[in-house]
Amino acid sequence: MDDLESIKQLKYRYLRALDTKDWDVFAETLTDDVTGEYGSSLNFGNRAELVDYMRTSVGPAVITEHRVAHPEIDVEGDCATGRWYLQDRVIVPDFQFMLIGAAFYRDRYRRTDQGWRICATGYDRTYEAKMSLADLPSFAVDIGPAIKV
Repeated sequence: MDDLESIKQLKYRYLRALDTKDWDVFAETLTDDVTGEYGSSLNFGNRAELVDYMRTSVGPAVITEHRVAHPEIDVEGDCATGRWYLQDRVIVPDFQFMLIGAAFYRDRYRRTDQGWRICATGYDRTYEAKMSLADLPSFAVDIGPAIKV
């Protein structure tokens, strides 16, 4: 598999693991010294911080959907950069809340002995739309078996 395809697979695996709450696989997509910057208020300085935050904040009570497209990836030796268009949805049934949004991910990747890993990630939002599900009396959601509980 060439480098571009390997990096695409890595990003898709990162998002699948996030949405299915597979924290071991999620952690495997990151270097130990990964940095994360999601908007202006969520910043992380290493893998343990980032994974622990996601595990506790985006756990089984939060349903997420992350889709990326339009990758722009530049590889220079054992380092690479990537920009992706993100569309996401977050549903928190216990609080009758849903967010939909879009952003541009900006990533840095490093080739390791285990293959490509994300060493820096984050995004800049283009928009967030927030809504109360209480306003939608017919709204119902069931968590499927793909999500690890």
